[in-house]
Amino acid sequence: MAYVAALRDAGAMVTLLEPLEEHPDSCFIEDPALCLKGVAIVLRPGAPSRAGEAVRLKPVLEGIFPEVWELPGRGVVDGGDILCFDDDVMVGLSARTDRAGVDALRPLVEALGYRLRIVETPPSLLHFKTEVSLLDPETVLASRKLARAGCLDGLRVIETAPGEEAAANAIRVNDRVLLSAGHPRTAGRLDAAGYKVVQLPMTQATLLDGGLSCLSLRFSLPAPGAVAR
Repeated sequence: MAYVAALRDAGAMVTLLEPLEEHPDSCFIEDPALCLKGVAIVLRPGAPSRAGEAVRLKPVLEGIFPEVWELPGRGVVDGGDILCFDDDVMVGLSARTDRAGVDALRPLVEALGYRLRIVETPPSLLHFKTEVSLLDPETVLASRKLARAGCLDGLRVIETAPGEEAAANAIRVNDRVLLSAGHPRTAGRLDAAGYKVVQLPMTQATLLDGGLSCLSLRFSLPAPGAVAR
């Protein structure tokens, strides 16, 4: 699979999980969990049909992370609505993430030393990260619609080319930016800005409103004996 190969070529260690046939959306594994500073937080996806995914994922996370927390309360949060920076966690309210869920998430991320910022996802987008991704601590790739919505004030924004809004869901892995193929002008903008771009075919995932970020959980674990801050 080109996606897995690209992650490995970028220097990531990849663990493949068995498919959950009873949960056809489980390939979008980013939504039921958030990984920060050596802690995995099991979320509560906003679609009722996906409720069982978090239950099945938790034992896997417990085999990897020294600490696994669960989202308290009754609200819902999808990982596809969470954009993480070095010190901040930006969460977009959407059809899959409500304010009660964000209120439950806030003390967890603050306990790990992050500030949480709530933004409004435009109603036309399934998830906040459908049209935005992190390129470096100060820079995001975003569609013009999201850039003009005020969600990204204070950040350097590289806008996708007109008609290439789907390219905004990209992944930065070490020195690579993984970008969905078929967006040549956006790829050119990133190349001109100094980023090393790897283009990947994503046509099947996009048929289900999926993108590059939702197909994996990406994280770094602290070195043995280190204390997460």
